[in-house]
Amino acid sequence: MRVLVTEDDDDTRFAVETSLRGAGFAVDVATDLPAADEALFVNDYDCVVFDRVLPSGDALLYVKQRRLDGWSAAVLFLTGIDNPLEGLPYGDDYLVKPFAMPELIARVRSLCRLTAVAPPPVLRHAGLELDLGRRTASRAGRALVLTVKEFTVLERLVAAGGDPVRRDELIAAAWDREVPPTSNVLDVVITALRQKLGPPPVVQTVRGFGYRCS
Repeated sequence: MRVLVTEDDDDTRFAVETSLRGAGFAVDVATDLPAADEALFVNDYDCVVFDRVLPSGDALLYVKQRRLDGWSAAVLFLTGIDNPLEGLPYGDDYLVKPFAMPELIARVRSLCRLTAVAPPPVLRHAGLELDLGRRTASRAGRALVLTVKEFTVLERLVAAGGDPVRRDELIAAAWDREVPPTSNVLDVVITALRQKLGPPPVVQTVRGFGYRCS
């Protein structure tokens, strides 16, 4: 899950970033509201952590305006002000400084879960259609008979929407993390998928990285 941390104090920002990364989050940082605004324009985040009072302005007013524009990412305010509750109509949670890092991690993880988007019941890409509920697949209307591992690998590739997916991610999804990335089990499944999908080729090799759907 991806988190943006906006904090002007170097020590606090480093501590929050390091703690969240150590807990498994992908973390971007900003030191002021203009930098945060640029990051939010470019990327989607599951949660945004704002220091309430920044040299560039009040983060509450910024979030309030973004909410009026339809922005819906989860927001956690870090605050030292006397009335932190006033931010809750626009934010989703708050922590009063000083705070314990385990509590911050727990709050961020909870907000990310609340805003996580469930995968669509049907995935479609380049003529492929995967029904996740029924675990069925077809290409151009032709039913595909896939094994469990073939379906899982194809699901990950189609869900990526054409972006490359690393070998280790595909192996972890269909097998487990005990299978080394150098194992040929994935290559065997990819070969079988290519045969079953037929021409024109859909699954492409990204040399030195993994695979993608064209």
